[in-house]
Amino acid sequence: MGRIYLSPPHMTDVERSLLLGAFDANWVAPVGPDLDAFEREFAARQGVPHAVALSSGSAALHLGLLVAGVQAGDAVIVPTFTFAATANSVRYCNADPVFVDSERATWNADPALVAAAVEDCQRRGRRVGAIVTVDLYGQCADHAPIRALCDAHGIPLIEDAAEAVGATWAGRPAGAWGDIGVFSFNGNKIMTTGGGGMLTSADPAIVDRVRHLSTQAREPALHYEHKVLGFNYRLSNPLAAIGRGQVQRLSEMIDRRSTIRDRYLAALGELPGISFNPIDDRGTANHWLTVVVLGDNSACSPTELITALDSVDIEARPAWKPMHLQPLYADAPCHGGEVAADIFSRGVCLPSGSSMTDDDLERVINTAQSVLSA
Repeated sequence: MGRIYLSPPHMTDVERSLLLGAFDANWVAPVGPDLDAFEREFAARQGVPHAVALSSGSAALHLGLLVAGVQAGDAVIVPTFTFAATANSVRYCNADPVFVDSERATWNADPALVAAAVEDCQRRGRRVGAIVTVDLYGQCADHAPIRALCDAHGIPLIEDAAEAVGATWAGRPAGAWGDIGVFSFNGNKIMTTGGGGMLTSADPAIVDRVRHLSTQAREPALHYEHKVLGFNYRLSNPLAAIGRGQVQRLSEMIDRRSTIRDRYLAALGELPGISFNPIDDRGTANHWLTVVVLGDNSACSPTELITALDSVDIEARPAWKPMHLQPLYADAPCHGGEVAADIFSRGVCLPSGSSMTDDDLERVINTAQSVLSA
């Protein structure tokens, strides 16, 4: 038996054929026809007009903040319950993250606390350069009130949908609520290019500016001419070819992860002290990861569950550690924090990859049952 990973890449002959096609045509340079096609096909799948493929989701966040106008010294509102890249990208711009807690319904940014953070910054004379929302574990945030807040105050909204490709909220696809949407194709995401990201927007000027900055901001001259600071952030054509195959198969991968979640709920949901990350019926989730939450009366601690799974070669991990509890951001302000801290202390991410076989899934369930029923 091999190791069962949390969320490994899921490749098939579809991706292999497209990758070999790029290789055989010698389109292994940074740009090429697969890169253009990947951007078009991803934008169409997500229901947004424009997209630019980049080297990572972090690169997309960084450039998104820059083109949104974030300046050194600005405050940027960020959920505390997220991966470090969301907050780190703010620091790349020499701006300061201001963290907000989660709401229980979605585990994403609490709209009331976002409003309170904006009001507090304004009262202190701090310019709010942007609000960043995060669509956590494949479920969108409650964007409607946050979008209204941004519109009322003229604040750009950046939607970090790194974990939520294929999800929706109130009928709109992940990434479409923000002025800028950001996606990740890291190796553990629901669709992957091995590494990569995408920035989307309804504004073609935003995407054109990001495309320019991502290629070292080279000016259209015969020689190499540069007027502004640029970055080497463009996705390569071979990786884009893989991405095209993943876009084609996205719906089936989401369906498989939904089935995996349903099996976990059926097998473990009735055990004492056990609950799961909530799925709000105002949206549809892609079920990137299923997170089991252990209550006070559960039979073991999160560490004990993770250790038991690891002992039989199954990977599991704690829920995200909130940013306001990270040493790097110990001095950053945070509005609330108790909800995110509680989820971190009790949550365990279970293997959820769409390539999991039924036998793999039973192996995870049987091990978890033996520990959680003890």
